[in-house]
Amino acid sequence: MEPFTAVISAVIPLVADDVDTDQIIPARFLVATSKTGLGQYLFANWRYDAAGAPTPGFVLNRPGMAGRRVLLAGANFGSGSSREHAPWALVDFGIRAVLATSFADIFRANALKNGLVPVTLTEAVHARLVAQVEADPDAEVVVDLAGATVGLPDGDAVPFPIDPFAQAMLVEGRDELGYLLAHLDAIAAFEAAHPSPVSTLHPTAANSSGATAS
Repeated sequence: MEPFTAVISAVIPLVADDVDTDQIIPARFLVATSKTGLGQYLFANWRYDAAGAPTPGFVLNRPGMAGRRVLLAGANFGSGSSREHAPWALVDFGIRAVLATSFADIFRANALKNGLVPVTLTEAVHARLVAQVEADPDAEVVVDLAGATVGLPDGDAVPFPIDPFAQAMLVEGRDELGYLLAHLDAIAAFEAAHPSPVSTLHPTAANSSGATAS
């Protein structure tokens, strides 16, 4: 996983509430088991028409959106089913952070485990940011994960909440498995100091030698 310290980018403005995971990546694309390539299906039902042609006016199809790494959403982003493909598709497209006033809990957890930072803003700060982006669509924000702040286009830096363990894993570019693998020596030492108890499910020595239980 790519380490995340800070991202400076103009935003992709998709300021809508209740954008669910079936809108982020429709169910017909969930047959994939690899994270690579899912970005082409991001918001597919909005992004393409029935013939597969780009939908005029949809935000991802507008000039200048390519390469932007921050999505500006509304409230309750990522609601719906718990598909992990949703953050996979966002990250594969190039998005590393989503700014919203609230997130669905399962989406938030999946995002943090897959290199995507869900940034919760207060309604007042969110409204300020939306106004600044409307005034200057190319205005940039700074998502500073190490400092847990968002730098607004007007120069103000506002804090955002994030789980400290998830924050550390993202900054280091490691997932939970990587964290465990980095502590194999400590795990082995603990297991050596704490022998497994005798299992009552195993046959006794007498039964093992051929005696039968009555």
